[in-house]
Amino acid sequence: MGDIAKLKVKLFADGADLDGMKAMYGNPAIQGFTTNPTLMRLAGVTDYRKFALAVLANIPDRPISFEVFADDHDEMERQGREIASWGKNVNVKIPVTNTRGEFSGQVIERLSKSGVAVNVTALMTLDQVQAVTDCLSPDVPAIISVFAGRIADTGIDPVPVMRDAVSIMAEKPKSELIWASPRELLNVFQANDVGCHIITATNDILKKLGLVGKDLQQYSLETVEMFYKDATAAGYAIGLDTVVAGE
Repeated sequence: MGDIAKLKVKLFADGADLDGMKAMYGNPAIQGFTTNPTLMRLAGVTDYRKFALAVLANIPDRPISFEVFADDHDEMERQGREIASWGKNVNVKIPVTNTRGEFSGQVIERLSKSGVAVNVTALMTLDQVQAVTDCLSPDVPAIISVFAGRIADTGIDPVPVMRDAVSIMAEKPKSELIWASPRELLNVFQANDVGCHIITATNDILKKLGLVGKDLQQYSLETVEMFYKDATAAGYAIGLDTVVAGE
């Protein structure tokens, strides 16, 4: 652990800020991009298609995932085919279910068999991974995004889940597993160790790549210096008449 150059897992940037995406495109270590409607809304995107086409104009040669936002499966498929037409490097994100919990299997299967590169998103169980894998065409590239970070948020270790997901997806060799919603840089190395093909992370996490291999003694000193400088800048003072606990 600690050598970025030896990582086999591909690093994707997750976000919807065009300037931030362009900045990450300038980093050759970033091999692809993911977005979702929530990130777009937070970034102030109001015109979905206009934004996507602007991204593709600036990032023409690395995979980018754009998500459908319909809740009806027929409309999901229509939107998916439209999104796929925007560029050869587009992956169409399809939620594993709609908001009624109905599996999107038929949509996934029809799109995949027609040559659309899907990115099936929001999975959290191995049963879902198996069901989605069964729907994928063996001849068409696809991505399955398992939200390992959200699994961890529930107190469950995502590492065994992701390791088993890799094994399940081996049935479809053109499919790739994304470790989605990472919470810290350590997740990059965990994803790599279990054989995950891709990890997608926000710029906040990716910017920490420069810390990999940092001397911990030096990092400790810098942390102490930070606390001291901030206390000094704030003008904090503790008078001599401060009451000591227990007196």
